[in-house]
Amino acid sequence: MHVSDFDFDLPTDLIAQRPAEPRDSARLLHVPAQGAFADRQITDLPSLLQPGDLLVTNDTRVIPARLTGVRGDATHGGPPQGGARIEVTLHKPDSPAVWRAFARPAKKLKPRDLIVFAPGFSAVVDSKGEGGEVTLHFNLFGARLLDALHRHGVMPLPPYIKRDRAGDSADETSYQTLFAENDGAVAAPTASLHYTPTLIDAIVARGVQIAKLTLHVGAGTFLPVRVDDTRHHVMHSEWGELSPETAALINRTKQNGGRIIASGTTVLRLLEAATQADGTVAAFRGETDIFITPGYAFRSADLLLTNFHLPKSTLFMLVAAFSGLARMKDAYQHAMAQNYRFYSYGDATLLELAQNAPKESP
Repeated sequence: MHVSDFDFDLPTDLIAQRPAEPRDSARLLHVPAQGAFADRQITDLPSLLQPGDLLVTNDTRVIPARLTGVRGDATHGGPPQGGARIEVTLHKPDSPAVWRAFARPAKKLKPRDLIVFAPGFSAVVDSKGEGGEVTLHFNLFGARLLDALHRHGVMPLPPYIKRDRAGDSADETSYQTLFAENDGAVAAPTASLHYTPTLIDAIVARGVQIAKLTLHVGAGTFLPVRVDDTRHHVMHSEWGELSPETAALINRTKQNGGRIIASGTTVLRLLEAATQADGTVAAFRGETDIFITPGYAFRSADLLLTNFHLPKSTLFMLVAAFSGLARMKDAYQHAMAQNYRFYSYGDATLLELAQNAPKESP
């Protein structure tokens, strides 16, 4: 398909700069497989679920992956030379001390350059790729590197959320979900930003079980699609894990006639990566670069809770595959007319799987 098929115009004043307070006061657009859209609140979510359903969430935790440093020269001992300021956003680890990152301005960097972020905290540029990507080898690794990120990094908010270089301390909690446990994401699984303990209690009281998986969301999920044909886009891979216990619970729920609700596109992508041709979900641990566009046959979930996504993005392509492109364009037009808040800190949609979805993957 043409990437332009997934374009739409969004007024900039609908892009949320702060989350709703309290979190479960956000609005919820219910998009059934057929029939009229319904304007609701996140607090209505339990009433839209059924006893015996299973809600699957992502327990990844966002790390402060955006760093600002000064360029030096590792070949000549490393003191900064020229003082060029460099901003990097880590997006994927290759080893405990090596990360792929996006650098600005990348043109000022070359292999063997040193970037000093703080006394005793630096990285050498191992290599340069396309689109501003660099590979950084840090002088710290593992837990020590993570500790340095927490001391010197800021939350890697998407560029449409406007903050100064120093960041905003409020985002350290606002951009983490209630389920965040496992460090590794460089972007939040934003559908889960809406949950509160009160909402979880209401969901459980409804007779709905909750399961967790881990997908460390990478910046690649949100990178712009720079090709004209979706067949030519290459997704960055992300690391995920779905335990045998969670797989068994999903399969048992399906066998008992319950529905699977994916809380976010990250959950749905890992569920699909872990689901076999017969619809059975297996344990999963490793990388996935699954890219879902209209024509894909979903095998894992019946409903998807997700925020509103950018035009021409891989995430809008995914929801168009789930509920139908025309249906989603109509839903987004409805949302804009009703002043819903868009993107990471915005409102949410509850989507039902399109009834005419294909039965087999293309």
